[in-house]
Amino acid sequence: MRMRPTLNWTPTDDLPPGTTDLEPVADALSTGRVLVLSGAGISTESGIPDYRGEGGSLSRHTPMTYQDFTASAQARRRYWARSHLGWRTFGRARPNAGHRAVVAFARHGLLSGVITQNVDGLHQAAGSEGVVELHGSLERVVCLSCGAFSPRRELARRLQEANAGFEPVAAAINPDGDAGLTDEQVGDFRVVPCAVCGGILKPDVVFFGEAVPPPRVEHCRQLVREAGSLLVLGSSLTVMSGLRFVRQAAQTGKPVLIVNQDPTRGDQHAVTRVALPLGTALTAVAGLLGIPVDDEATARARE
Repeated sequence: MRMRPTLNWTPTDDLPPGTTDLEPVADALSTGRVLVLSGAGISTESGIPDYRGEGGSLSRHTPMTYQDFTASAQARRRYWARSHLGWRTFGRARPNAGHRAVVAFARHGLLSGVITQNVDGLHQAAGSEGVVELHGSLERVVCLSCGAFSPRRELARRLQEANAGFEPVAAAINPDGDAGLTDEQVGDFRVVPCAVCGGILKPDVVFFGEAVPPPRVEHCRQLVREAGSLLVLGSSLTVMSGLRFVRQAAQTGKPVLIVNQDPTRGDQHAVTRVALPLGTALTAVAGLLGIPVDDEATARARE
């Protein structure tokens, strides 16, 4: 199944309203076996914008599609110039209270797993283990010719050497690590090939219009089957890659709970949608359950 290149979704008037009542979320967590599905909204408090919320990146930026990336050398030059610059900022982002609350819930045995639509690695940086990266990770690069994987930091070094003096000022950083640059700023940025075969390099992420690997999808479906409930954190569920798991859970009678400030495409399947910021909401839920959440200093000391 391919990830639909749907960029926007318009809420309908018949969706249930959001609430600030956290008790249903706390009750679900207290019973255990909660599967977390997170989206870009959980990382906004770390300085990474989401796609569709207030000020979201889609208001000014169209994400790269797989078709454009593979078909056009100029599109690849534009992507890698922007991504090379964005990588520096992305790499400095730190987990926030929402990520740390997820770790605290897992530490107390309340979660059955974590699936994230994000490519920023912040769940893992916070200490979450066994995270399924539905859309891949910016930490890795893959060659489209020979399939070799390599660390992103190695590519960053090669791009830096090939583009000495490339220091434009970006208008913004987007959830996919892409920085906002004009064509003039991109200029004649040099893209480097695969060090193994000379092929085209691509970040190991699922672009819009690209297929999520079927084994990964099936693994996530199995996690949904094994879970007692599904807790969606910070996702509009606009694209089918995440929405299908919400539908699966609802169809099998598993409660779906959503924490997202704006309406989502999955609200009709949810028993509740809490319209609060993630850090505030999850820290409060932890308090209701008597579970301590590490502050940033304590979290850093655990690393």
